Amino acid sequence: MQELIQQILPEAIAIRRHIHANPELSFEEYETSSFIKAALDKLGIAAVPMAGTGWVAVIQGTNPAAHCIGFRADFDALPIVEKNEVSYKSKNEGVMHACGHDVHTACLLGAAKILMQTKDTWQGTVKLIFQPGEEKDPGGASIMIKEGVLDNPKMDAIFALHVYPHLPAGTIGTREGTYMASADEVYITVKGKGGHAAMPQLCIDPIMIAAQLLNSLQSIITRNRNPIDQTVLTFGKISGGTKGNIIPDEVQLEGTLRCMNEPWRVKCHELIASQSKQICQALGGDAAVKILVGYPCVHNDEVLTKKANTILHQALGANNVVTLPLRMTADDFSFYTHQVPGCYIRIGTTNADGTQFNSPVHTNTFDIDESAIGTGIQTICSIVHGYN
Repeated sequence: MQELIQQILPEAIAIRRHIHANPELSFEEYETSSFIKAALDKLGIAAVPMAGTGWVAVIQGTNPAAHCIGFRADFDALPIVEKNEVSYKSKNEGVMHACGHDVHTACLLGAAKILMQTKDTWQGTVKLIFQPGEEKDPGGASIMIKEGVLDNPKMDAIFALHVYPHLPAGTIGTREGTYMASADEVYITVKGKGGHAAMPQLCIDPIMIAAQLLNSLQSIITRNRNPIDQTVLTFGKISGGTKGNIIPDEVQLEGTLRCMNEPWRVKCHELIASQSKQICQALGGDAAVKILVGYPCVHNDEVLTKKANTILHQALGANNVVTLPLRMTADDFSFYTHQVPGCYIRIGTTNADGTQFNSPVHTNTFDIDESAIGTGIQTICSIVHGYN
């Protein structure tokens, strides 16, 4: 397999660079979608459209009914101005593949080519899922599930690769059980009574109320949750007012809630809403609270992850497969993992000594050691060949 991977790696890198240079935002990936379809057509793989710009394709090995495993590759980009000065720098100003979705797609297309060439040497059915809109609620995964991606044929398990600049190229990481957090958007409007800043006794100051509310809401985390249940409540945006000597009528707060425990997540929603109302009313104002339920926790099925680790230890070497720490970030791959056994795998993307390609994802200097694409292809193909 290594020889095949090295043969197609330049082509896979070219695919990644083309997609990287032509990024498109979530659910607007029309050119990328056409590019993926053309690549599948070239391989002789029929694809069915799904979720607007997404595609689902199937490759059958020997004994196709033995099992069906899926691989998800997302392909949307982010609203970021790229700062990398490379030949494949984004041509679309203000849009960038800063989360490695171009890499995920290149890995899956590269693996598809090898799986087509070797389909008489592995058994079962492989479902290729090219998914749009991972970066934007409600998440392309939730739409594809509603449109039947898990059926026809029914999937027994699903995998996803994701770039990881915290590991060197050539290594991968997994973690059994809950790995990534849920993600919900929190919007609070603090309502008061505006007026002249020099006469606060005639007003109800929503800015002062908002300040106390922000501090108070953190007590939900510190004094209501079980300390072993990781939770983050962060407010990243406050807006309100027009001038320093005018007390506004209202202030808007926008934040994110991240949880690792689904029942606690629901309870947290209730506490945020009730505490916001009570505090604002106690200070003479009021609050309107809206919580948009986003992605659930990513849960790596324990049995499936153990199986993947066994396969990947043999394929990559035990020293190149590490256990990942918990992360409070989120991914809509979680929707799949709540329907079928799933396994989310990180592929290292820095260079060997960690001196290059170490910018975090979602930054304007994110890039990868492209040898990682070969590792991604090998990971997919190894799981397909070793799965039973």
